[in-house]
Amino acid sequence: MDFEAIIIGGSFAGQAAALQLGRARRRVLLIDAGKPRNRCARASHGFLGQDGRAPAEIIATAADQLATYRTVETRSGEAVDAVLIENGFRVTLADGGETTAQRIILATGVRDILPDIPGLRKRWGVSVLHCPYCHGYELNQRPLGVLAGGPMAFHQAMLVRDWGPTTLFTQGILDPTPEQIAALAARDVTVERIGIADLVGAGSELEAARLADGRSIAISGLFLAPTTVPASDLAERLGCAFEQGPTGPFIATNEQRMTSVPGVFAAGDAASPMPNATLAAAAGVLAAGAAHYSLIFGMEPARP
Repeated sequence: MDFEAIIIGGSFAGQAAALQLGRARRRVLLIDAGKPRNRCARASHGFLGQDGRAPAEIIATAADQLATYRTVETRSGEAVDAVLIENGFRVTLADGGETTAQRIILATGVRDILPDIPGLRKRWGVSVLHCPYCHGYELNQRPLGVLAGGPMAFHQAMLVRDWGPTTLFTQGILDPTPEQIAALAARDVTVERIGIADLVGAGSELEAARLADGRSIAISGLFLAPTTVPASDLAERLGCAFEQGPTGPFIATNEQRMTSVPGVFAAGDAASPMPNATLAAAAGVLAAGAAHYSLIFGMEPARP
């Protein structure tokens, strides 16, 4: 085998896993396609010790730290296939290169499917956002919106109100119950049933939502819970089981981040119903610890 572990995905989860295995003096390859989910965000917030830093800066700092470990190799490129072979796995890259390892950690992330509203995509990660804990504070209690994509929008609107005056745009998708209407009113959340036609503002900033009836509602930030899909099909190719989360499928794992396929571990947004930088890094640590343990003691049956 070329390596003891191959980690696919070089954002927070993958780098955290590589750091643990590197410190265990294991031969590790980290493969990174360079397309993290948070690449559009100006800053990462709520990440202890990194609050306010750009995600790219955090990743670059971690890469510099990983470079000091001689057993960790980082390779730029996209892993396009992974198959089970005797005593391990073979991974194929987009450039045709192949490499092998005894264990695989999938930290491949997810991809967001955004609503088809003019002006929304160019503002994604800047003024159109998915997490108020990550980005709400910086909006300074200015008027905010929540865009309904399903039942979760009610809960999101109830939460977002703590960061500023909030309007819930139902988009013809969400029909709040009388009990929900009462709860929203108690939180001083406005319910708007006319759909958003487009978003208005200079560049990637947001000033207002223009409605289908011609009215404009002033908002400085718009929150939504986009549908998510795996950013890579490697877990499916390997035969890993999936679970269905609030926004889309994710790789099923147990508490040690073992998947249903012995020798394959998963961490980060690809294997969680709750995307979060801190949780992704922690999951990478867990996956690395479990992979290291399995290299010493062998594989127990996977029980995600």
